[in-house]
Amino acid sequence: MPAELVVRQAGFAPVKGMRHLALDAVRLDEHGAVGDRSHCLVDVDATRVLKTVQHPSLVGVVARRQGDVLSMTLPTGEAVAAPALRSGRTITCDYWGRPVGLELTDGPHAALLSEWLGRRVGLAAAPRGGVVFGDALTVIGTASLRELARRTGHDALADQAARFRSTVVVETGTPYVEDSWAGRDVVMGEATIRIGGPVPRCAVVDHHPETGTRDVRLLKALVSERPTNRAGEPMLGVYARCTRPGQVTVSR
Repeated sequence: MPAELVVRQAGFAPVKGMRHLALDAVRLDEHGAVGDRSHCLVDVDATRVLKTVQHPSLVGVVARRQGDVLSMTLPTGEAVAAPALRSGRTITCDYWGRPVGLELTDGPHAALLSEWLGRRVGLAAAPRGGVVFGDALTVIGTASLRELARRTGHDALADQAARFRSTVVVETGTPYVEDSWAGRDVVMGEATIRIGGPVPRCAVVDHHPETGTRDVRLLKALVSERPTNRAGEPMLGVYARCTRPGQVTVSR
């Protein structure tokens, strides 16, 4: 394993489930990437966080946060940009079988997304790491993406790291070599991360990373190509957590 990883892509979604943004740099700390999944959409009546796999059209929505202002742009071009003000109204929601405390916000965002999804939803502020399935960071290698593209016949996958919503894509020369890094510490820019276990994949990978439309049957291909967990989910990429905070800048 290299002593330092070269980062080729980095990004996250400020609102869980929306477009995975390509960023020039991210700042990492013990909670993950600063700004990642700071908000989420909730079904207030059912007290549940909306999941991307059940609402893939969210992927087509671009959310960006600058200071207190949260902007959202639909694929139609309709957009809002306003502070997502905390209302003081708290709600405990189910997120993959565990409770997470959230705070509902006031502003035009919920109305825009309710119309887009065709159901009433609320926008909630989430605690750092509150709406993350596993560890807060995920890592995938460039060689893994290229090999996956070759084996499945979908050449575009090599340039669609956002489909897998990884925090960082790092330069590698051997496909799936990141699987062997578990438990090791490695420098990445100013930060140090500790590599964890493999990331199980769901049907979100079958949806285009910009439109949210289902365009490939990648999950099925992954099952035949990659190790699976007890639930039958194929593994691709690895989890990680930050042990020394710092900024990570993309190397072009």
